[in-house]
Amino acid sequence: MYGRALAAETFGTFWLVLGGCGSAVLAAFYGTGDNGTSLGLGFIGVSLAFGLTVLSAAYAVGHVSGGHFNPAVTLGLVFGGRFPATQAVGYIIAQVIGATIAGYLVFVIASGQEGFAITPGAGTFATNGYGTEGSPGGYSFLAALLVEVVLTAVFLVVIMGATAKRASAAMGGLAIGLCLTLIHFISIPVTNTSVNPARSTSQALIATMFGEGVTVPMQQLWLFWAAPIAGAIIGAIFYRVCLDSNADLDEDIVRTDASAGTSRKAVES
Repeated sequence: MYGRALAAETFGTFWLVLGGCGSAVLAAFYGTGDNGTSLGLGFIGVSLAFGLTVLSAAYAVGHVSGGHFNPAVTLGLVFGGRFPATQAVGYIIAQVIGATIAGYLVFVIASGQEGFAITPGAGTFATNGYGTEGSPGGYSFLAALLVEVVLTAVFLVVIMGATAKRASAAMGGLAIGLCLTLIHFISIPVTNTSVNPARSTSQALIATMFGEGVTVPMQQLWLFWAAPIAGAIIGAIFYRVCLDSNADLDEDIVRTDASAGTSRKAVES
């Protein structure tokens, strides 16, 4: 069963990077048509691509593994009391593997276009970064830190709320996918949006291995592990302490069972 969960996490993270980063590399700035209209997806299209990959993967394999597809989510759910710590390392390894395979596949596909090359510059090959060398909008380290921590914290609150006992089970994937879309709307100009260390690792690794003089993404990668994980832990603890209604639900179940027992005893007597 655990092996199937790892396979699901590998697939889900693979699909997230292939769909999201693939859209950014292959289709974000495709060009213009004869009438001058842009044919590329742009920020809005790439944001939707990330949201749709998570949404579709959640419904496809979420019932197998829980649908994390993100090391920060896995660790956040550990601190939120929703996932066993003993299984976290396996999940994270599977996620990084799936993301890296997808990142390499995007590179192979992109290399099929004449003149394609990964060159130094902010956001190259859908990498994440900060400062003038890494941020698409030239945002500072502090701006990148804040946006990654805060947005990942919000993401965990949404995930935990959408998958709570009292939430509509059928709508969880939709809420999470739309939340990730909104996160990208906000933060693509700032960091090219990470909130997912596996996604950041795959693009930084491939860009460094196959790019010409591309070093910044790997140098700055530490932030895109530290900030999303910190944000996920903050969001999960906040939800668990301040918002989680599961404890109330459990108490209601106990009261209902006790009442039912009393009723049964009254009837039997």
